[in-house]
Amino acid sequence: MFMIENQFLLLFGFAAAGMFGTLLISRKPPGHRAWLLADLIWVVLGGFGALVAGLAGIYKTDSGRIDRQIDIAYAATAAFDRDAGRFRLTHCQKPTDTAVIILCDKVDFLSASTAENAELPLFIAVSNEVAPLRGLNFIVRGEGNKDDIDMMVEKVENFDAAQFLAFAPLDDTTRPALEDLRPRRPALAADFQIIAQSYSDLIRHVGKLKEEWEFLQANSHILALQIIALCLVSFAAPFRLGKSIVELRRGGS
Repeated sequence: MFMIENQFLLLFGFAAAGMFGTLLISRKPPGHRAWLLADLIWVVLGGFGALVAGLAGIYKTDSGRIDRQIDIAYAATAAFDRDAGRFRLTHCQKPTDTAVIILCDKVDFLSASTAENAELPLFIAVSNEVAPLRGLNFIVRGEGNKDDIDMMVEKVENFDAAQFLAFAPLDDTTRPALEDLRPRRPALAADFQIIAQSYSDLIRHVGKLKEEWEFLQANSHILALQIIALCLVSFAAPFRLGKSIVELRRGGS
């Protein structure tokens, strides 16, 4: 976090150190051991920077998956809420059939486990706000207080999808009721089956979102490596520039 928060200062500091070192050897003639060493520094550090940049590119590609998964989780939540609301409006207005009452109670219970549980929308929203790559922002700093971001990260890390979404839509009570209604009220049974599938999809997508977030968080050290590599390249670049200038001057003379 220190490197991410102070990345611009680190880059500037390493570049300044490189320029200072270049000035110290600027009076050396072309071909001098100092310039050969400066060229070696540029090759080694530049190669390391290119390698880390490649790794960071792979990481950034993987990080795009969390954005897609957030969209999918939002869509799954909306689909379940829509299906559950339509089911209650269509079939649960003062039902008298015992089997229908059982399914309506189940739909109410499943809806309560998501809509009334603030942790689910909070988790999805916070995941979007504190995606691990969000901290890698050169010069332009992200909005928000560091303490607030740390608090949101802690909420995401402590979120347990199984704790809030571990209710089976089809259990020993609802399954017999559903089978009883299939021949008598096939439309109602089909609607409940859609809700059960929507809820199962919601559980799967939210769990996948947590897995994607944890994967990126576990590999966020690549961001630190990228900052280090950029700092080293910014340190080595003045040496290579100085060597080129000295050689041009020699050629011009």
